[in-house]
Amino acid sequence: MSDPTAKLDRLPALEELLCFAVYSAGHAFSRVYKPLLDELGLTYPQYLVMASLWAKDDQTVGELGEPLFLESSTLTPLLKRLEATGHVTRSRDPSDERQVRIRLTNQGRALHRKAREIPRCILEATGLSLADLRRLHRQITALRQNLLQSSSAPAANSR
Repeated sequence: MSDPTAKLDRLPALEELLCFAVYSAGHAFSRVYKPLLDELGLTYPQYLVMASLWAKDDQTVGELGEPLFLESSTLTPLLKRLEATGHVTRSRDPSDERQVRIRLTNQGRALHRKAREIPRCILEATGLSLADLRRLHRQITALRQNLLQSSSAPAANSR
């Protein structure tokens, strides 16, 4: 097996770039999700917020944003739109007025029942077994963590 740290003797072609594979897979996911989410009246980022709230209701904006990798300035307009459609409420935390708490409405909870088929549809669209999908998920999550650690570490050598 070759040394993974060895310098490449040529620039990889587009189709050989891992970053492009992940990027283009993201676009392919969007194409599969779009009609499913259109039926619910949600965008993909809104769906992710709702999925987070369906897993754990009553979160602060910061608690929602951290696992989604979204800053408050990005999340707030999204939450305002979800509030305008009646899926969530936003209110100041009485114990800490600086915090805004996000809670599902009855309508937001009802939307969860309508969204239950989405994971099955996505699994079918991937063409993977559930075991293979879970393995791939673990690998991509590990890749993300490694990249985040690498990008936050001070540059040791810039050769």
